[in-house]
Amino acid sequence: MTSAILSDFKNYLMERSDFFAGYPVNLSYDYREILHFFEFSINNVGDPFIPSQYQINSRLFERETLAFFANLYQAKDWWGYVTSGGTEGNLYGLLLGRETYPDAILYASADSHYSINKAARFFKIPQTTIQSQPNGEMDFEDLRSRLNPNYPAIINLNIGTTFKGAVDNIDRILEALETKGIKDFHIHCDGAMGGMLLPYLAPEWVNFNRPIHSIAISGHKFIGCPFPCGIVLTYQELADKLASNIEYIGSKDLTIGGSRNGHAPLFLWYAIQKRQHLFDTEARECVNKAAYLHRQLENAGLSSSLNPYSTTVVFPKPQEATVQKWQLATLGNLAHVVVMQNHSYELLNCLIADIINSGQL
Repeated sequence: MTSAILSDFKNYLMERSDFFAGYPVNLSYDYREILHFFEFSINNVGDPFIPSQYQINSRLFERETLAFFANLYQAKDWWGYVTSGGTEGNLYGLLLGRETYPDAILYASADSHYSINKAARFFKIPQTTIQSQPNGEMDFEDLRSRLNPNYPAIINLNIGTTFKGAVDNIDRILEALETKGIKDFHIHCDGAMGGMLLPYLAPEWVNFNRPIHSIAISGHKFIGCPFPCGIVLTYQELADKLASNIEYIGSKDLTIGGSRNGHAPLFLWYAIQKRQHLFDTEARECVNKAAYLHRQLENAGLSSSLNPYSTTVVFPKPQEATVQKWQLATLGNLAHVVVMQNHSYELLNCLIADIINSGQL
């Protein structure tokens, strides 16, 4: 009975994976070489850089994984950890901002990920929502008008907004802060998906040589992993604000969670070792395929959009059957496809035909 249930579930997952286009998850990976590590209860509780009394851990792999991202974003004097995903990274980055400036106001665009509002509620940070431009990018004139010069600012900068894939312009944000005379600020970058595209497509656009203070990137999206995971990076001096010594684990507590998935750093490390020389090519191929999808929809008479440095193609929401078949993300009368490594041109052509033939709502 159990075997039959599991067999049915596997068949279901295989079928649904073949028609998965609406969310930024790379399904093209091969971890068979390290699956035997699931025999072990790997827990990275505490600070990745301090030994713990819980010795069944993957701290070495976590540190090397973090070093890859730190190098990618030109970070110095950095600290970070492997998270459960983008939401935890955003929570951590905004908590750092609150701890650095307890009376700060959080500014985030209307197109920011829902975890930003969640962080404001969790940490009781006063929040001002900034209008978005039609392409999903922050409206910088609205930011300038709403910035309160009497309080420090926590800014959420999107490296690929959730629905439209827009990248907020850090120069315009800095100009707004300077215009209002705000010198005390914390810029957190939500790079859940775009954080693995931008360093290869426009490496000087956002990095730690600019006045950013934290960044969150998902691991299961561009890199690909069987379970949600991610990383958060910041400066060591900022992370130390959250540190407390915990005798019970023989380490410091600086993270959102206590026990942490020790398999995630191992899997991310493995993928980085095997594919880091391909990431640049993968990013450009995804962008090219997204441009192809965008052109084909436009040629078919469907108004669609695609932001620079993005693989997210937005178009009118098709009939519900097509939405369900391809698991499209929708917002009002719009839908989107996030083009990933596992999306072949053949698959995109099937998707395009279904979108065109289904008609719009």
